[in-house]
Amino acid sequence: MQPIRRNFVISDLKDAIKSSRIDRTILVQTVTDYAETPELLKIAQSEQLVGAVVGWLTIDAPDAIEHLHRYLDLPGAEYLKGIRDIAQDHPDPNYLAKPETISNVKKLGELGITFDLLTKTPELRAAIKLVRACPDVQFVMDHISKPYIAKKEMEPWKTLMSELATFPNVFCKVSGLVTEANWKDWEVEDFKPYVDHVIEIFTPQRLMFGSDWPVANLGGTYAEVVELAEALTSQLSPSEAEFFWHKTAETGYRIA
Repeated sequence: MQPIRRNFVISDLKDAIKSSRIDRTILVQTVTDYAETPELLKIAQSEQLVGAVVGWLTIDAPDAIEHLHRYLDLPGAEYLKGIRDIAQDHPDPNYLAKPETISNVKKLGELGITFDLLTKTPELRAAIKLVRACPDVQFVMDHISKPYIAKKEMEPWKTLMSELATFPNVFCKVSGLVTEANWKDWEVEDFKPYVDHVIEIFTPQRLMFGSDWPVANLGGTYAEVVELAEALTSQLSPSEAEFFWHKTAETGYRIA
């Protein structure tokens, strides 16, 4: 974990992104700390590179929406386009399907805020229950739900993702791939069955690129992650590629 065991600042991102042809990005929460989202909003306000922020709430908490309104009263609140909580590896695999979670996520939808789903395969069933209960909320599945790429394991991830994709209000972020493979010894072909599947079930119109930087540094540089995504989506037409690289993110997070 040594490459990411430090604080990262906006200048680090600017250096990492230089050769990638990416010119705007979305900052996504990293820690379960209510002090972080205001910091991200402040960065978004001052940096042209940042187009939006996905902040954090303890989504099943009785005071979750109260905390959200505190964010919305802050300078830079117009950049808050999404909320995420960490369900992956949660002690309760049903966390996302709890009545309290569903109630609070519905309130996000009423405010036009997207909810990011951060899961692995064990939490996917609960994510499907949440989505089914919230037809008026926009969702983004992060990291294609982190399939076990290093083990070359497809099921039950494949079947559950196919079910999730039947809901039209779910977008899917193609990100976090290299950290689910063998960090120091991966090839493009390792990821192809997984990315081909999400292209088929979501279509390019509901897929978006994500860097997962700086966590991705464990398995590759920012430029290498971009090159990997380009290789895995090389079959897309120019118009489909536009969705993958920017249009889906703009729609999924309601970015003007």
